Amino acid sequence: MINFNGNIGLEENVLTQNRAFLYGDGVFETVKIINNKVLFLEDHYFRLMASMRVVRMEIPMNFTMEYFEEQILNLVQQKNIASSARARITVFRKNGGLYLPQTNEVSFLIHATSLANTSYVLNTAEYEVDLYKDFYVTKQLLSSIKTTNKMINVTGSIFASENGLANCILMNDSKNVVEALQGNLFMVVGKKLVTPPVSEGCLNGIMRKQILALAKKMEGIEVVEEVISPFDLQKADELFLTNVIMGIQPITKYRKKEFTSNLAQLLANKLNESISEN
Repeated sequence: MINFNGNIGLEENVLTQNRAFLYGDGVFETVKIINNKVLFLEDHYFRLMASMRVVRMEIPMNFTMEYFEEQILNLVQQKNIASSARARITVFRKNGGLYLPQTNEVSFLIHATSLANTSYVLNTAEYEVDLYKDFYVTKQLLSSIKTTNKMINVTGSIFASENGLANCILMNDSKNVVEALQGNLFMVVGKKLVTPPVSEGCLNGIMRKQILALAKKMEGIEVVEEVISPFDLQKADELFLTNVIMGIQPITKYRKKEFTSNLAQLLANKLNESISEN
């Protein structure tokens, strides 16, 4: 069951002329729903609107934040998964044209699946990562938004699976660390929390924004956005990843270095507190 342009029905083949499928001509948001509420709704909505503008899509007049929310909740309610779910909203240019589209008008599709937990649970099981060096992220605006062209993430995930890794860390064309395959990267060195700036090519993550805001309210923690080199990772006390679905994921091992997860646990607790208060 999907929501296609506001109509909920069974999944059907909409791919033969679909520009997101043919050319990667699409943008998307993945949101988390807990207790019939879309978390961080405003942040997701405005990032989606900004992404559509970057790739020169026409934004429909009715595509307001309230409409965006209504379409997501209608689907998860009909699927009886509104207590805990993830939903992906993909927006793509309407059919027609080759590389040059015949129109900048858009269609959208929403797909949702259930999740097990109604809060963020910190996973402290073994989570080993390494660098992925076959391809690099470019330092440009397109790298900061979620497009349907994710070939680096796909090939990197295959590399991780083939090498028994939980995830891989991506680098940019300056050979600096950018992010992981499925989330933004944070590094703890002493009392300093560091994450790469968006200008380095990392995704402008919604959970990244939440964690930065929460950490800045904590006493004794210096929060900075600055360049991280691969060498810096081995000097860290903690490494963790963030995205909206998993929340915070501690990295336990990078090469021969093992890490603690003390700040990650504190931030996970504060994240759940902030959600319950809103």
